[in-house]
Amino acid sequence: MIQLFNVTKSYGGDSAAVKDLSLQIPKGDFIYVTGASGAGKTTFLRMLYAAEKPTRGQILINGQNITRFRSHQIPHLRRKIGVVFQDFKLLQSRTVYENVAFALEAQGKKRYEVSKKVYQALKEVGLEHRLQRKPLELSGGEQQRIAIARALVVDPLILLADEPSGNLDQDVTHEIMELFKNANARGTTVLLATHDHSLHQRFPRRVITLDKGKLVSDQQAHLS
Repeated sequence: MIQLFNVTKSYGGDSAAVKDLSLQIPKGDFIYVTGASGAGKTTFLRMLYAAEKPTRGQILINGQNITRFRSHQIPHLRRKIGVVFQDFKLLQSRTVYENVAFALEAQGKKRYEVSKKVYQALKEVGLEHRLQRKPLELSGGEQQRIAIARALVVDPLILLADEPSGNLDQDVTHEIMELFKNANARGTTVLLATHDHSLHQRFPRRVITLDKGKLVSDQQAHLS
């Protein structure tokens, strides 16, 4: 599903955000990407949806070398990838419905299909009754669930989440982790970047750890 071969990302100077990273991620895997602030977690995720291009190395997704993609090929790649950001990145001037529908409309889906899938996605996150609200009328936890609904509505092959529980309390974090687990159970490959060690203690899965851009640990969870 995802293969990285000797991937390095430098922004100039002597230091690199990611250094010589090689990794194999099978389809349907659930992986925590951990490490201190500045370890390279966000850069790693950004390279997977082609928001950043490696300085060196190759990234293959479903056998396609995305490091060689031209700009017109990137939107097609992103149709298969759902992304959840720590700061939500919701469109504040649009309703909850419009925020979630946006990804489907960009794919050219018909209106009835968009309506059906948006309602299903919002029902899954428990916010189907908030369709016509604006993001700023919602709590932080509700906004994060809207962002997750937007990521999941396209039935992504890959779900990338960057510190999705960073600003949320424990109860909301638990609800969000259940959503990620459900998506993974349906076959979506999940990569979740977090510095919260309690997450992978409570919800054990494979954990890869970065330190100053280097892979320093790759541990499989022991599920009971």
